[in-house]
Amino acid sequence: MPSCMTLKKSNCKSCHKCIRYCPVKAIRFSGNQAYIIGNECILCGKCFVVCPQNAKQIVNETEKVKLLLQSSVPVIASISPSFIANYHNVGINSIKTAVKKLGFFDAEETAIGATIVKREYERLLNEVDRDIVISSSCHSINLLIQKYYPVALEYLADVISPMQAHCLDIKKRYPDAKTVFIGPCIAKKDEAKYYENTVDAVLTFEEFDQWLKEENIELEEEELDVTENSKARLFPITGGIIKTMSQDNTEFNYLSVDGVQNCMSVLKDIEDGKIHKCFIEMSACEGNCINGPAMSNPHKSLINDYLSVINYAGKEDFIVEQPPSYEIKKTFSYIKPKLLMPSEAEINSVLRQMGKFNVTQELNCGSCGYDTCREKAIAVCQGKAEISMCIPFLKDRAESFSDTIINNTPNGIFVLNENLEVQQINDAALKIMNIRCSSDILGSQVIRVLDPTPFIRVMTTGKDIKNERIYLTEYNRYVEQIIVYTKDSHVLICIMRDVTDDEHERERKEKINQHTIEVADKVVDKQMRIVQEIASLLGETAAETKIALTKLKETISNE
Repeated sequence: MPSCMTLKKSNCKSCHKCIRYCPVKAIRFSGNQAYIIGNECILCGKCFVVCPQNAKQIVNETEKVKLLLQSSVPVIASISPSFIANYHNVGINSIKTAVKKLGFFDAEETAIGATIVKREYERLLNEVDRDIVISSSCHSINLLIQKYYPVALEYLADVISPMQAHCLDIKKRYPDAKTVFIGPCIAKKDEAKYYENTVDAVLTFEEFDQWLKEENIELEEEELDVTENSKARLFPITGGIIKTMSQDNTEFNYLSVDGVQNCMSVLKDIEDGKIHKCFIEMSACEGNCINGPAMSNPHKSLINDYLSVINYAGKEDFIVEQPPSYEIKKTFSYIKPKLLMPSEAEINSVLRQMGKFNVTQELNCGSCGYDTCREKAIAVCQGKAEISMCIPFLKDRAESFSDTIINNTPNGIFVLNENLEVQQINDAALKIMNIRCSSDILGSQVIRVLDPTPFIRVMTTGKDIKNERIYLTEYNRYVEQIIVYTKDSHVLICIMRDVTDDEHERERKEKINQHTIEVADKVVDKQMRIVQEIASLLGETAAETKIALTKLKETISNE
């Protein structure tokens, strides 16, 4: 991971948005977490800007600057010329006042260094036999060429950036001074670390604003100090470098290209030999530095920002001593990627695992962040991506799994929308309702096959129906039904269990029980009659015996 960026793993939600926007796909996913691949990253800041969860963070060097301010040496700020687009109606004098309150010795415009750089560009075009010259002011573009377009390295102007040129100029005038660049760029932090002893620290406008806020310092609006000798203030806009140049060499075409994708397209043409005799100003950011990833006031109108820069710039160069060419010379070397290209067999193996068995199945939808399924397969082989990042693959697998369950369950399942139209139905439900095939009912009102009353009741009351047993007269079936309304999905789900056989078995048992009861009643009645008859006979005999014995008793008593 680049030392100037960190990642908050707890914030990363595996949305893959950073991969979609990363022009060089320098992001690795593992365990549903994103990791920046330092060897491949060009520090354009796209991932930082687009991350919806703020998982990407820039390493803050504010504390480092505070330590520099505690030393006895003067600390001078180099302020990127894009500040006029970030702080409208705030000129360099107001910036100087604010930084001095923070403890800085002074602040100057980086545009002074830009003047040195543009003069060296002019010298290269006029004095050196060159076919193509590519500006080297944007560190992200330099990294792009160093890592991905080595054929174009010979065309990259071997000149330091305006930031470096200005800080060298400051240290020439103040030998003991420490320099701090303040601007909208993340890549400048890396440039300062890689090329040591020139820029001692880098702050973004966001970090600068936060520091001012902590110290209760406000940048005061003022009447802008538009001076004639300030032409290099144009550097932060698209075409700004070219606008500052004399363009005396008419053999060259002067072109400006912004945005990494556009620059990559031009570099590909250069590699293919399609471009000649051009000075090409390249910037990684669309709109150039006024649309840098660490502007503290992003999402504004680029037109207004552009006009702010145009109106603030003068017509002549800053008055600055031009150093000899060897002092501002910068060499660029090829940075070889660490990841090897997989073989065709390895790529095809991954494609098959993704369910892509032929070209027609490669949707190239870009949902995983890669432009094509093949690029995604290569990333998987290189350990940068996971197969599960393919949304169509996951969708198909989930649907297959879901369909397998739904179509093999003995329960009838169908889904209605809020208009009570059938959206989905499985085979078991078709069988229950004697429907020939799903196409006969899909999209139709449920009233065609079922009473809509319970569905309406569930939707209006919000109370689901659980295990309600009903008789479907038209189908001569008994079912137990569950009806659930999911408000978030705006659908009604009905699950029916055919209990006709259970109901018939219950009725059969009830008939048997009823018959048994009737037989028992008859037996009891019969037994009661017998008892009554026996009792009647016993009663008559007892009466006759009583009469006979009474008469016998009377006879004996009379004697």
